[in-house]
Amino acid sequence: MFPEALDRTSSPNPFLSLNYEPALENLGDDYFDIVSAAEFPRHILRFRNDQVLPKLRLDPKSVTDADFIQAFGHFQAQQLPLALRYHGYQFGEYNPFLGDGRGFLYGQVRGVDGELYDFGTKGSGTTPYSRGGDGRLTLKGGVREVLASEMLNVLGVRTSRCLSLIETGEALWRGDEPSPTRSSVMVRFSRSHIRFGTFERLHHLGRPDLTQRLLNHVIQYYYPHLWNQPDQYAHFYAELVQRVAKLVAEWMSVGFCHAVLNTDNMSITGESFDYGPYAFIDQYAPHFTAAYFDYAGRYSYSNQPSICRWNLEMLQVPLKAVISPAEMESGLAQFEQHYVTAYLQRMLNKLGFEGLEELDEAISERYPQGVATHLLKLTLQLLEEARIGYHDFFLALRQQFSPDWRTDKALIFAEGESQSDAVMDCFDQWRSHYHQILTALPEEKMGAIAQRLQQHNPSTILLRPEIEAIWEPITVEDDWAPFYDLLKRIWESVQPMK
Repeated sequence: MFPEALDRTSSPNPFLSLNYEPALENLGDDYFDIVSAAEFPRHILRFRNDQVLPKLRLDPKSVTDADFIQAFGHFQAQQLPLALRYHGYQFGEYNPFLGDGRGFLYGQVRGVDGELYDFGTKGSGTTPYSRGGDGRLTLKGGVREVLASEMLNVLGVRTSRCLSLIETGEALWRGDEPSPTRSSVMVRFSRSHIRFGTFERLHHLGRPDLTQRLLNHVIQYYYPHLWNQPDQYAHFYAELVQRVAKLVAEWMSVGFCHAVLNTDNMSITGESFDYGPYAFIDQYAPHFTAAYFDYAGRYSYSNQPSICRWNLEMLQVPLKAVISPAEMESGLAQFEQHYVTAYLQRMLNKLGFEGLEELDEAISERYPQGVATHLLKLTLQLLEEARIGYHDFFLALRQQFSPDWRTDKALIFAEGESQSDAVMDCFDQWRSHYHQILTALPEEKMGAIAQRLQQHNPSTILLRPEIEAIWEPITVEDDWAPFYDLLKRIWESVQPMK
């Protein structure tokens, strides 16, 4: 997973031999500009994602560090680099001056699962959409995105991943980092770089013909089960709504705040990507805001579901050239139910349960909304009232759970610290309900609960102090060992079900 000493070889570069598909290129140049990559003074491979290579039918042992640098540092390729055109709503205001300003589509290739994947660059130089910027990526920005995508992937969030990160030897000036700061170029591995804003641009230009062509492309490549089916357009939008609702539920359950949910950062495949000032919450604080420039808290942690619904609503404007508004409204009306269902299931998993429907008949007379819903309500009340670490609570549950909790309620978090009367009241209510659920379940299910707690509650979480702790040795001593150690701990932080 980590770069070795550079191994130069005369063997063919496996990345240059992949069977690239010109899927987006075949749409025509109404959707992109052909660009060139920057030439960098240095190329130091800092991260290579060997976990992704088997998805491309590549054996990590057969891919050298030199192969990564040749393909994703010097950008030798068999296909044209394409800077994609798009617009977007940024903090609620429409911006028609966007587009790939520091990256391009390097290529598209089929994975072993049959899906089409993109190699998209970040920090690869200026394009027609750089808007006066240098088109570069800071090394710290690259490190942060590697960590975010790997953490989210481990936690079961549908996310893009970083294929490579190469330090490029330039000094950059930024207002949000001590400068000069080091430069890098990253390659992102994702299901698509087509955004909500890609469609919004076409509406702005008054080109419904290009909208339909792009929508056909999206369905054919990313929703193939709907292609040429009756009402395929309406079904596409309804499925996108469901995918986005599920994605937000994944973010919320793992305590992730994306921070910049503009429509140009929303993927048409319902995948999470583009990690800038993100943060994982420390304590359960619904109004937590990750971006220092989000003064009004538009993209706060608790606002993420409503913002993503709003983004889907804005997407209806360009799509009405092809899909009837009534059909889209019908699809969007299901957003909340999709979200609630997915979020409840994710949180149940973190609490150790696959489902509690079988208990509703037995003890539901006390809980008209359902046993699981009541448990979630009590859990969130406890987290907010006690101001304890969000991830610490679930990790403690993972570490301390015992089948003995089923026989003696007093054993549940028996060594908890003394708190205020209000907090202890919340805790007593939560503990009583959790114990009631355990006693209502068969004893033989206790082992599965313990395993599920191991699977869904990581032993390592990516809080900001953790990132700063690994960045300091990189800055001061060029010591990358803490970074690689943190990645290893992230990858080992959950255990699969047996």
